[in-house]
Amino acid sequence: MSTPAPWVRTRLRTAPVAALLAAALAFTVVFLSAALPLAKDRGADGALRSYLRTAGPAATGVQVAAPVSRAIDPAQVLDVAAGRLAQSVGPVLPLDPSGPVYGRRGTQPRSLADAPGEPPLTRPDSVPPEIAVQYQHGAREHLKLTSGQWPGAATESEPIPIAVSEATARTLGLRLGSVYDGGRSVMDRTGPPPPQQVRVVGLYTVDDPSDPFWAEIGCALKACLNLTPGSGPGEPPFPYWYAVALTGPEAAPLVATWGHGAEDYWRLPVRVDALRADRLQQTSYDLAAVTAGPVSIKMTNALARENVRITSQLRTMIDRALKRQRAIDSLAEVGPAGAAGVAAVVLCLAAALSTERRTAELRLLLARGAGVRGIFQRLLGESALTVLPAAALGALLAFTLLPTPRWLPAAVAAGSVTLLALLAFPVRAALLLRDKAGSGFSGRRRLMAELAVLATTAAAVTQVVRRGVAPAGGGVDLLLVAAPLLLALTGALLLARIQPVVIGLLARWSGRWPGAIGFLGLARAARGSGGPRSRPSVLPLLALVLAVTCGAIGATVLSSVAGKRATAARYNIGGDAQVDAPLGSALPDAFLSAADRLPGVDVSLPVWTVDDVTLSFGNGYSARVNVLLADPVKYAKLAEAAGRGRFDPAVFTAQPDNSMPALFSSDLPNGTFNLRLGGGEAVPVHPVAVADGTPALNGTAGTTVLLPLGPATDLLPRFGAAKKWMATGHLDDAQLRALALQYLGPPATDIRPGHVVRTVTGEAAALGDDPLQASAERMFWVAVAATALFAVLSVLLTLFRAGPERAATLARLRTMGLRPRQGLALILTEALPQSLVAALGGALTAVCGVLLLGPAVDLAPLVGADTPTGLRLTTAPILQQAVGLALLAALAVLAEAAVTARRQITTELRAGDTQ
Repeated sequence: MSTPAPWVRTRLRTAPVAALLAAALAFTVVFLSAALPLAKDRGADGALRSYLRTAGPAATGVQVAAPVSRAIDPAQVLDVAAGRLAQSVGPVLPLDPSGPVYGRRGTQPRSLADAPGEPPLTRPDSVPPEIAVQYQHGAREHLKLTSGQWPGAATESEPIPIAVSEATARTLGLRLGSVYDGGRSVMDRTGPPPPQQVRVVGLYTVDDPSDPFWAEIGCALKACLNLTPGSGPGEPPFPYWYAVALTGPEAAPLVATWGHGAEDYWRLPVRVDALRADRLQQTSYDLAAVTAGPVSIKMTNALARENVRITSQLRTMIDRALKRQRAIDSLAEVGPAGAAGVAAVVLCLAAALSTERRTAELRLLLARGAGVRGIFQRLLGESALTVLPAAALGALLAFTLLPTPRWLPAAVAAGSVTLLALLAFPVRAALLLRDKAGSGFSGRRRLMAELAVLATTAAAVTQVVRRGVAPAGGGVDLLLVAAPLLLALTGALLLARIQPVVIGLLARWSGRWPGAIGFLGLARAARGSGGPRSRPSVLPLLALVLAVTCGAIGATVLSSVAGKRATAARYNIGGDAQVDAPLGSALPDAFLSAADRLPGVDVSLPVWTVDDVTLSFGNGYSARVNVLLADPVKYAKLAEAAGRGRFDPAVFTAQPDNSMPALFSSDLPNGTFNLRLGGGEAVPVHPVAVADGTPALNGTAGTTVLLPLGPATDLLPRFGAAKKWMATGHLDDAQLRALALQYLGPPATDIRPGHVVRTVTGEAAALGDDPLQASAERMFWVAVAATALFAVLSVLLTLFRAGPERAATLARLRTMGLRPRQGLALILTEALPQSLVAALGGALTAVCGVLLLGPAVDLAPLVGADTPTGLRLTTAPILQQAVGLALLAALAVLAEAAVTARRQITTELRAGDTQ
């Protein structure tokens, strides 16, 4: 007696194409399910590290400062203390391998006097330069000595040997080998200067100014231009040069003498690349332990000094990053959740279609005595042989392409999808066999299940509308994530009830017209393909509706974010573009004329401004105000576009007698006031309206007075030339900047600020120039692409399952004279109605989702600025998703018909009817 062939091997040999398709589907779904969490985690980690790097090395470390010790060799004491501090902090926080940066710095700098017989030092506004002397361990290894020698030892009676950068020496006028007296310190401006001197013994350059070693002493690389307060009230500040000079370890005890005291400092840099977004809370706790917890006590004991200060800006940055991440995660999870829902539907659809294809075989086995349990085990073996290797390969590929330390969420997602792909077909088949054994799923039970889904959806949406989204920083709002899926599920169930009736009516209507193609296609679409069913399957419709709904909501979120960024940018700059002149200068008329002719300019407005003007009330009282002079009609248009300072320009038509109409930014009593403009007598003004601010001076405190250009033309000489240009319209940022560079030249190189050019495009880009926001937006688009891919897979699965039956029908019609083009039209008429209905239903569901859930969504974390809560309903992103998915479905139908239809029809014509 021969041994029967193994079941699994026989089945796989019988249907190799089906096995390969199942393996390919499992590979794709598992790869995407593992890749999405990995990509999200990598994006969050990259965004965190980029955010921390922008703050600089000084802000991403632990700062320790203590009074100086009285040791004979302070350099050795600093070395020992640095090792002890690193041993205390290292087990808690990942420290950078470059090691701690430490040394001794003076409390105050000193001003330098000219060296006898040497050229005078550089003194802007006659203020002498100031030098701070500092010892920093390892400085000799981080610079290149170009002249002289490195500072050595010196006694208290000798000048302190210092080394300065070549740029500092060139800027201040220092000479190598010269001795300079230290004048009075910054904090002590009275009395004779202490008898202290420095000698410039070396000049150096630095190859890498961005080296973290120099993070806190940037003025050691080149002199810095600082401002000193004026000598009296209202006096402007005076500029002076400030620089840091370095000395060697032998002269470290003299730092305190020059600096009127000193302190030892240590900076323990934290390795930013080792920080992870999923451990921000624990990192915050660790930093708290270091700055004010048990680790800080250990560090203080290691130094054996009093008044030890341990600070770190990193904890504040970590807490801010954690809050922003939690706020963004609540929105960023909507897209991946939609992709996961569509993937689950596709797997269930594949299992349902496989079960339908093998229904006759399974019934035969059941009739011949096979038990449901035994059939389930055999089918599970088939699924395991096809699904598990493909799933393992997909997961391995995802972990290889997107490595990240946090592997658990991706592994859980991949494992869950693998389990669903493994059990979907055997469980579906077992339920079918049990159903045929007598426990049928009646229409009443189906109706009850649909009503339960409807009630759950209504409860979830109502709860979100009533309570809003979870507060910012509260983590992922599961209800907000699940609400779009429940809306899509409810919409798909309603469409599944309506679609057969609507398409059936269309089929009856098309039957009145000549030709049978439309009637046959619509009739088959109304009853469903792939078997003698009374109506189409819900699963393909659910996959398409989910894809359109989630994609449209995601696109609406991104569109609303872009729109609110533009609104916030327009509010900040007071229009669509603004150019400000430097302090003490004005915009040339040639630039104003050229800017007025720029492409896309709708309103072009030059503005004359005078700051800090006295407004007299007539009773001995006065106030300081800012005065603007501009065309009122154009100014009103700018205020309307900016959303700030709106008013009706018609208020300037009625001019009071002997006074000038004026628009005030704060409420004042009725009457006439006097403006004390320079270069003439006081100007009487009368307030004609009050506006809520001004678009021309964002963030300016106090009252702003707008004078209309027409009546105030005679005052133009007092204002001088226009200092500001504002515009609305679709301006190109690069063109405006090129024009400003052409007419205004490069920004000023002195202490006064240069020309400022701002546009809505540039300001919106700056608001969105955040790695965490960019990562969340990428995840939205990746999720939208994944849902579209799964939707196309659902269409292809449905077409492949209906292929044999459709080929038999087309073969019969071919024998009756059906032409190939008519066959293609029949396929499209049969397959496309469901896709079109699903696209329309998904769009309507997305509209309902935005209307119901949108008012509760806070987009401020994604926008990058405080904005009103709520999504903006726009038709463009929803239509794009619906039309795009409908086109993809149509292309999938055409591709399937072109590739498989001809071959299947030929097979049917040769082999006869297989039914």
